[in-house]
Amino acid sequence: MAYLVNGNDIFKAARKNHYAVGAYNTNNLEWTRALIKGAKETRTPLLIQVSTGAAKYMGGYKTVRDLVLNEMDNMDVDVPVILNLDHGDYESAKECIALGYSSVMFDGHKLPVEENLEKTKEIVKLAHERGISVEAEIGKIGENQGADGGELASVEDAKRFVAAGVDKLACGIGNIHGVYPADWKGLNFDRLKEIADAVDVPLVLHGGSGIPQDQIKKAISLGIAKININTEFQLAFQEATRKYIEAEKDLDKANKGYDPRKLLRAGTDAITESMKEMISWMGTRPIDGKDSVVKFDEASLNEE
Repeated sequence: MAYLVNGNDIFKAARKNHYAVGAYNTNNLEWTRALIKGAKETRTPLLIQVSTGAAKYMGGYKTVRDLVLNEMDNMDVDVPVILNLDHGDYESAKECIALGYSSVMFDGHKLPVEENLEKTKEIVKLAHERGISVEAEIGKIGENQGADGGELASVEDAKRFVAAGVDKLACGIGNIHGVYPADWKGLNFDRLKEIADAVDVPLVLHGGSGIPQDQIKKAISLGIAKININTEFQLAFQEATRKYIEAEKDLDKANKGYDPRKLLRAGTDAITESMKEMISWMGTRPIDGKDSVVKFDEASLNEE
């Protein structure tokens, strides 16, 4: 029987010990299996998350939950797995709490800050009653908006949202969702340090795909403990699938190269390999390994 964890101890340990854990978006069955495979092979904790758009594509939040739990059973998962709602609105967060997701992100950054804060408090109350972790967002993450990214998070807002009980905090520090423009100015480390000095919860870096490694490593050293990845794996999948087709392997009828299980395999494997490389330079600690600071204890998990 598959179990989910809320991940609070995992991310607290990551911040305290200056490493990060990836938060990887799933988009379908292949993505889910690729991510689980990467976690098993590296024996690292896994945070699988789904956006509202991907959930609609996959058939809804319940379908995503069931898929993840079923594949955890099928693949005999022996590392902790966190299932997170990524950038959920108020109703989506409540739905995923009711469904038993072990973590939710309530993204109220489009709301006036006071309304964002009040709704965040409501989500925190509902989630914490069921042992579910909550992530909130302050400032604005850029959306391919040019060199400046989005809106910088304020230190005072960071203090208020942490006081409201959030377990993880995503901060706008010049980061961008999607592909970074050539004239991007980089992360604002001064603001990140100010926030990290003011609050002690794990901090989250959205838009992790495409940020140079040296900047991500510096961000980790300043308190970033969770790094969201989606675009980078989409590009890895696309490149590997394109090579398969350009090599005309899909036209090999004798070996059924057109079979979707073969057609999608190269891209699926590329996700796993990209994930393993990322885990190595983020410094993610293995579970129960010699250097592990987090122990995996099934007795402490919440059963779905």
